[in-house]
Amino acid sequence: MGKIHAADRAAFAWVATHHVPWANKALPALSRAANHSRLWAVTGAGMALSGGRSGRRAALRGLGSVALASTVTNVVLKSWVRRPRPVIDAVPMARRLSRQPWTTSFPSGHAASAAAFATGVALESRPLGVAAGALAGSVAFSRVYTGVHYPGDVLAGAALGAGLAAVTLRWWPTRPVEAASAPQPRGKVPALVEGDGLVVVVNSSAGPEGDTAQRLRELLPGAKVVERGQNGDLVALLCEAARDAQVLGVAGGDGSVNCAARIALERGMPLAVFPAGTLNHFAADLGLARLDDTALALAAGEAVLVDVAELQRDHSHPFSDNGEELGPELFLNTFSLGVYPDLVRFREELEGKIGKWPAMLVGLVRVLRDAGPVKMRVNGRPRSLWLLFLGNGQYAPEGFAPTYRPDLTDGLLDVRIVDASRPLARTRLVAAVLSGTLGTSRVYEASTARTVRLSEIQEGAELAVDGEVRPGASQLRIAKGRRLMVYRPEGAVRD
Repeated sequence: MGKIHAADRAAFAWVATHHVPWANKALPALSRAANHSRLWAVTGAGMALSGGRSGRRAALRGLGSVALASTVTNVVLKSWVRRPRPVIDAVPMARRLSRQPWTTSFPSGHAASAAAFATGVALESRPLGVAAGALAGSVAFSRVYTGVHYPGDVLAGAALGAGLAAVTLRWWPTRPVEAASAPQPRGKVPALVEGDGLVVVVNSSAGPEGDTAQRLRELLPGAKVVERGQNGDLVALLCEAARDAQVLGVAGGDGSVNCAARIALERGMPLAVFPAGTLNHFAADLGLARLDDTALALAAGEAVLVDVAELQRDHSHPFSDNGEELGPELFLNTFSLGVYPDLVRFREELEGKIGKWPAMLVGLVRVLRDAGPVKMRVNGRPRSLWLLFLGNGQYAPEGFAPTYRPDLTDGLLDVRIVDASRPLARTRLVAAVLSGTLGTSRVYEASTARTVRLSEIQEGAELAVDGEVRPGASQLRIAKGRRLMVYRPEGAVRD
C-alpha cells in the first residue's frame, strides 16, 4: 500500500504500550475465536434458534454479508495490496497472537467480517444489531491490541465490511416495520374478550412442533378449540366449526388459512388467523406474529378488510367431498404456473434454514436445469413461459422473490412473467437474478391487472396456490372483487 502513515503507526504504538491485565487473555481469545468466521457462525446459529423470524433473517443476512466480505477481502484485496504487518516486538508477549509474518496486513479480514456481520444483523433487527455491534467492535480492537494490524487496517476493513453488508439490499431488501395497510370495516365486529363465540380449528400438522391448542385454551378460555390430526379432514372440520361459531378461527400455515378464508367468505363471517405454520406469509403481512396478537384483536373487536383473488376453473364445482358448498377457489397471497410449483417445493425445503431469497435462488437453478417451459394463452396471447406469477396485491421487491405487500386492498393482481421464447432465456434469467438486474431483463415482464384469463394451458401443468401445489386446468380466470374481514390489532407491526 505504500508508506505507513505516521499517525497510524503512532496509534498502534500507543495501543501497544497501554494494556489492561484482564484483556491480555480475553482479547487474544476473542480474536482467535473469530478465525475463519467461527465466532460469527456460532453467533448466527444462536440468533436463528432463539430469535424467531426476525432472528433467522438477521442471522442469514449477517452470515451472508460475512461470506461476501471475506471473499472480497481475502481473495481480492489482499492479493493486490502488500502492506507489512506491524512490528510485533512492540507488543507485550502476554497478548501476542502467533501469526505468519509474511501475510499482508491491509485490510483486516477479521474487522471486515465483524463489521459485515454486525451491519447485516442490524439491517434486520436493531436490538440484535446493537449486541452484534459490541461484539464486532471488540473483535476489531483485538486485532490492534494483539499486534496483528495497524488501526488503519482495521478501520478500512470495518468500512469495507459494513459497505458490503449494505450492498446485500440490492438483492434482498428488508421488510418495512409497519404491517400492510388495510381499512377497518364500516360496522363493528364482535369483541370476544374470553373467546366466547369463537371456534378455532388447529391444524396440528401445519408447522413446527408446539402445543398450539393448549396455548389457545389458556389465551381464550371461552373458545372452542378443535384439533385436526395427521389424517383429519381440515375442510370438514372448518365447515362444522363455521356452523357453530360467531367467529371462525384457524391456527396453521397459509394453506390452512386459505381453506378457512374460503369458508368464512361464503358464510359472511369474520376470520381469526392464528399464526401456527412454518412461514405464515399472510399473517406476517397482517402483522400477526404471535398467537397473542390475534387474541388481543379479538378482545378489542379490531379487524380489517383484505382483498381476496378468486380462481374460476373451466370445469370446477364449489363443493367439497362431504357435500359442503365452499364457493370459488381463492388465494390470499400468490398463484403461479410454470416452474414455480416445483420451485415452491424446493424453496419450502430450504426456506426455514437459509431464508426465502437464497432458497429461491438455489431452487431456481435446480428447477431450470431440468424443467421445460409451459405453453398457454395469457389474455388471448399465445405464450411460452418459464413462469407466470400472480400476487394478490402488489408485492415488493420488484424482482424474482416477492417478499411482502405494502397494501392488502389495492384491488390489483401483481403479474410477473418469465418469457421462455427469447434466446438463452434460462441463462439470462439466472444471470439477471444474480446481478440484481432482473427488472431490466428482457426475459422478465412485470405489470398489474384486475383480471387475468388463461386458456389452452399445457396439459399436466400444475398450479401453486398460497404455497400449495394443486392440479392444473385447461382454462382459468383470476379476478379481484370480494373482501374478507380478518381480526388484527391496531398498530400491528411485522416481526
